Amino acid sequence: MHVERSELTDETVAQRCLEALEAHDVLVFPRLGLSDAEQLAFTDRLGTRIDFTRKAPGGDTGAPGVYTVSLDPKVNPDPEYVLATFFWHMDGMPLTEIPPPKASLISARRVAPRGGQTEFASTRAAYEALSASRKSELEKLRVVHSVYAGVRRVIADESEFARLKLAAAQGERPLVWSSSTGRKSLLLGETADRIVGMPVAEGRALLARLLDWASQPDFKYRHEWHEGDFVVWNNCCVLHRVVPYDQSSGRMMHRTSLAGMNAAA
Repeated sequence: MHVERSELTDETVAQRCLEALEAHDVLVFPRLGLSDAEQLAFTDRLGTRIDFTRKAPGGDTGAPGVYTVSLDPKVNPDPEYVLATFFWHMDGMPLTEIPPPKASLISARRVAPRGGQTEFASTRAAYEALSASRKSELEKLRVVHSVYAGVRRVIADESEFARLKLAAAQGERPLVWSSSTGRKSLLLGETADRIVGMPVAEGRALLARLLDWASQPDFKYRHEWHEGDFVVWNNCCVLHRVVPYDQSSGRMMHRTSLAGMNAAA
């Protein structure tokens, strides 16, 4: 989406961005070079801001409301949560005391020389491509999301998991999410641990198949970052993951988040 940096103070531009986000799921603003103050102000123009990772590693290193995504041990002494972003996920899913965040907004402060691209996959497009009978089956299901499920691929043993902050967080979400406009998507990703009322193996197999379906090339976009890029995506209908990069690369992203609402009836 083409917007000049100076235009982000315009309320009509904010409304256009919300409309475009509902239509397209991912918005890219190349090389805007926003400061934290500008990003926070724009986030507030889009809606109610939420800071749900303030207690997570990297959550208290920048301006209040900004989460620093980094593998630099000086910024993030517990890298597991950032390493877990190498796998498909949606932000904030295990924290079920809050509705799923509506949108994530990221500015690229430093990019990796190799790797570090972000891939996005639309679970709204994936849901809409399902048959009517399949949609009906899935709409009845609820999924347990957990921090443990989200990080288990990046830890070697249970003792590593035990020391992580927020490690015990888990809760239920509907598998099929309805936005305020009534359009539906799938809530998926690594944090999706099991399906309520279904044998564990069967439920996890279903979740794995749905993840494969949602991440097929027809539903994907891969963003090659440049310093200053600003990307906004619809968190409840877009999976994302990062192409692995070297921990010493200095890659650093600043994220803000929009608060969500409970699913539409």
